[in-house]
Amino acid sequence: MVGSIEGGHRVRSQATLERSKRLFTAFRSEQQDPALFYNALASDTAAQLEAFRELSGARVLDVGGGPGYFVDALTRAGARYVPLDADAGEMRLHGRTPAPLTVMGDGQGLPFLDGSFDITYSSNVAEHVPAPWTMADEMVRVTRPGGLVYLSYTLWYGPWGGHETAPWHFLGGQRAAERYKKQVGKQPKNLYGESLFPITAGAGFRWAKRCQHATLISAFPRYLPGWTWPIAFVPLAREFALWNLVLVLEKT
Repeated sequence: MVGSIEGGHRVRSQATLERSKRLFTAFRSEQQDPALFYNALASDTAAQLEAFRELSGARVLDVGGGPGYFVDALTRAGARYVPLDADAGEMRLHGRTPAPLTVMGDGQGLPFLDGSFDITYSSNVAEHVPAPWTMADEMVRVTRPGGLVYLSYTLWYGPWGGHETAPWHFLGGQRAAERYKKQVGKQPKNLYGESLFPITAGAGFRWAKRCQHATLISAFPRYLPGWTWPIAFVPLAREFALWNLVLVLEKT
């Protein structure tokens, strides 16, 4: 098992400017070629998880796994991968077939026993549920003592907080959704107040601080270079300067 502090240092050393450029270049193709972006993100996520915990033989739960783009990267690393999603349509998004062992369920009430997994992670899902910290508590619950919780989410006041309605979300989520419908002719997929909710870095740190059964061991912007990491600990500035926040906790 890689030490917690060492794991954070390893992830930071991986967070180069070239890596950021590579991920943002892939992200630009998300709509036209989603596999290009999500496969790149999956490989990057597997490397980050591996920095903190050995993946070979680990039981890994993906909360909000959707169409299962992460399955190949994690199974190649030797993990026993279990994706969960609440939406059958998301599981078959872009014509994909759900990954083996896929479970349909709600992240805010995970259908697993306490301590069922070595690693529980969620990638860009918390902003899509009305009670993200209930989901985070559930992630902690189903993780075994000594296991890892990796929670990554998009910040509302960041440049992509409104998802496809950005940057107009800065004027209000409802207004941004109405503008999108007028411009495109249909409702946005991520509809404010129904499938997209404002979430902040500050709220995540407050949740981690009051979490009784896990300890925060690392927090960092997911896509940005390592030299930007200190911004994650600057209130207000982090809400606007960062795209996405990762909170890594160890189950006690």
